[in-house]
Amino acid sequence: MKFLIVGLGNAGDEYAHTRHNIGFDVVQGFVQKHAGSFQVGRLAFTAVIKLKGKTFICICPTTFMNLSGKAVKYWMEKEKISLERVLVVVDDLALPLNKLRVRPTGRDAGHNGLKSLQEELGTPDYPKLRFGIGNNYSKGHQANFVLGKWEKEEVPLVKLKIEKSVEVIEIFALQGIAAAMNQVNNQEFSL
Repeated sequence: MKFLIVGLGNAGDEYAHTRHNIGFDVVQGFVQKHAGSFQVGRLAFTAVIKLKGKTFICICPTTFMNLSGKAVKYWMEKEKISLERVLVVVDDLALPLNKLRVRPTGRDAGHNGLKSLQEELGTPDYPKLRFGIGNNYSKGHQANFVLGKWEKEEVPLVKLKIEKSVEVIEIFALQGIAAAMNQVNNQEFSL
């Protein structure tokens, strides 16, 4: 059984470890935990992880955020993976920093990466792991905030949530989306 694990972000050193690239950081954490490594693939950095009889095709699209859907559609078709076995990891301004949320469906909420996926896939009905980044910015500074690095005092909580997100990927594939939702949706993370 195959799963497609998608981290949304932007390729390039200037975007590395920014709030908007947390999807990349989570998927990279999952691949590292299971001793995998990324290769340069078509439209994405890719890694294959085998775990308890399941195969995880992990991708971090190289298309830039607003064209992420092209990479996701390509890899879904290439690997013959159905929508319900795709998990997209994405930053979420509407969630506070201490929250994670797993949903089987849901609109793009103005997120360009999710907008691209919805356009390419023709539906918002695919599982998402939303990583709360908060909205601690003044009016007109949203782009600077999401493309900015984490504040020093936020980093320990972000690392904890990355570890928890890696567990969520495993639970999603091994126990199902309901178990993943039960694991994190009502939890507040703190150090």
